Amino acid sequence: MARQMSTAPAPLSCPALLIAGCASGQGKTTVTAALARHHVRAGRRVRVFKTGPDFLDPTLLEAASGAPVYNLDCWMVGIDSSRDFLYAAARDADLILVEGAMGLYDGEPSSADLAATFGLPVAAVIDAAAMAETFGAVAKGLKEYRALSFAGVFANRVAGPGHAQMIAASLPPGIELLGALSTAARPFPERHLGLVQASEIEALSARLDALADLIGKQSLPPAVSFAPCAAPLPHRLRVGQRIAVARDAAFSFLYRANLDCLAAMGAELSFFSPLADEPVPRADSLYLPGGYPELHAARLASNRLWLGSLKAFAASGRPLLAECGGMMVLFDTLVALDGSAHTMAGLLPGRVTMGGRLAAIGLQSLRLPRGELRGHAFHHSQLDTALAPAYECVPHRYGRPEPVFRRGAITASYLHAYFPSAPAATAGLLTGAA
Repeated sequence: MARQMSTAPAPLSCPALLIAGCASGQGKTTVTAALARHHVRAGRRVRVFKTGPDFLDPTLLEAASGAPVYNLDCWMVGIDSSRDFLYAAARDADLILVEGAMGLYDGEPSSADLAATFGLPVAAVIDAAAMAETFGAVAKGLKEYRALSFAGVFANRVAGPGHAQMIAASLPPGIELLGALSTAARPFPERHLGLVQASEIEALSARLDALADLIGKQSLPPAVSFAPCAAPLPHRLRVGQRIAVARDAAFSFLYRANLDCLAAMGAELSFFSPLADEPVPRADSLYLPGGYPELHAARLASNRLWLGSLKAFAASGRPLLAECGGMMVLFDTLVALDGSAHTMAGLLPGRVTMGGRLAAIGLQSLRLPRGELRGHAFHHSQLDTALAPAYECVPHRYGRPEPVFRRGAITASYLHAYFPSAPAATAGLLTGAA
């Protein structure tokens, strides 16, 4: 009997690099964007990924690379799905860049865990503004703390040629200075939840070109072999299911993978802008993602068409899923950072108050009969409500459990869910069968 040949796809190789930092705020996004734009201008097809939960950095990396940016993570996204993303990128790209999260070894899972899992060489970004010879000690520690493929280091905020020489001389044998960005590299602007969104940065393309000029000549990193993983097909929604999705500057925290997941489940997505006072379109369910409603609270409160349609939708008993910022507009009142109070939809009783400090951060999951929906919480607001939670999220490592509220067909929480982690649970929330 003839032996059957395997039909499994063969591994693919592609140059790849994970850009990490010794801490948050070192300039990982700046260096990653500079590298992406540099190689794009050299005629290469570049695919960029972001480690962990993040909505803001990907918008800048998409502008730099000209290609969609997805998240990779060993827990929220999952190893198998992350492997699929990398394999698909290796099929089409000349270079894969992965921006890390926080410091290289911070978190569980960490950027180092992702690098070790997929054999990605690591380049560390170190802010050199307040150091000279100590730069070499930090680089040595990052390299030797754990057995990783260590490609070298980038220096950020270098004062000038003399400073660059001191930094290069401080590096021990075996650690290469891959590049240096001078203080002329303007950092991307920030606000309370992270970097300002790409759509709000003036002359962004010219700014990215300037970064590419400053990063200097760059060669391709070593090739990495990526194996495929046959991910299961997602749960199917009802045939013809239409989901209305709020999407504008106030509701912009949308994972591309979430929208892909809904489409793969058979949903027709209908986008609308509450900021433009557009009503909720005809749909079977409504998804209000997170974002920055607190920056646009006065306008949202005065947009009567949008608010009226939102109340009518909720009164119809059709499923409404709201996350973080999307949840905030469902309560009676939203107090902005300047202390001004704004009347919101009043579909849930209570008051949301913005604070100047972080109120919650961390990976969490919502365990439902149809699966464990993983995601994260990250917010500055405090909620005061008499409404009892229907569920509580489960922190992955630390932090207090985020409450999940149910009223009628409304499901609302601070949890930013990653839909592909549990498509059946997602389908349940959006069809009323949770």
